[in-house]
Amino acid sequence: MRVLLVDDHDIIRDGLANLLEQAGHEVVGQAKDGRDAVRLAAELQPDVVVMDIGMPGMNGVDATRQIVQAEPAPKVVALSMHSDRTYVTRMLEAGARAYLAKESAFEELEHAIEVVVAGGTHLGTVVEGDFVGRVDGARLVDPVTLTRKERQVLQLVAEGKSTKEIAKALFVTVKTIETHRYRLMKRLGIHSIAQLTKYAIRHGITSLDA
Repeated sequence: MRVLLVDDHDIIRDGLANLLEQAGHEVVGQAKDGRDAVRLAAELQPDVVVMDIGMPGMNGVDATRQIVQAEPAPKVVALSMHSDRTYVTRMLEAGARAYLAKESAFEELEHAIEVVVAGGTHLGTVVEGDFVGRVDGARLVDPVTLTRKERQVLQLVAEGKSTKEIAKALFVTVKTIETHRYRLMKRLGIHSIAQLTKYAIRHGITSLDA
């Protein structure tokens, strides 16, 4: 993968660049702040941007928000010293597809890159615990970490649409919708449509009036 590294600490960027290149990735550029990141992302068109959050000039949240507007947009992996919910939520809402704490092992960064390039999302083990709880026997995964397609399927399922109706609405096959629904249930620890509906209502993805 072609990777752009963004961090205001030279030693962190250099260390990550060395590890990524040893792992077979191409580090196409490095930026010290958000403004440089936005400029280099447009010039170099990397596949992945590994983005710090707290930087001078322009922070990682604002930089991410601009970078993901490109077409095609690179996948942003947030890598930060902050692991609390506020920072994670802000980065994911800005468009990042993964969030890792800097104390994570390099192997987890490699895994996150693979996941986002494949179209998924990833929360590092250090931050995941703040986003996942259990209520009524089901995991409460924060909906901001779901993919756009997962949210669409979840909403339509909760609104009582059949698998065939959802497939038609999203212009995909019935098999694709069945796969999305299975993955959603597995990820959320949910075993029934009723529980999916309750989750969607609880998180404002749909309403009782839908």
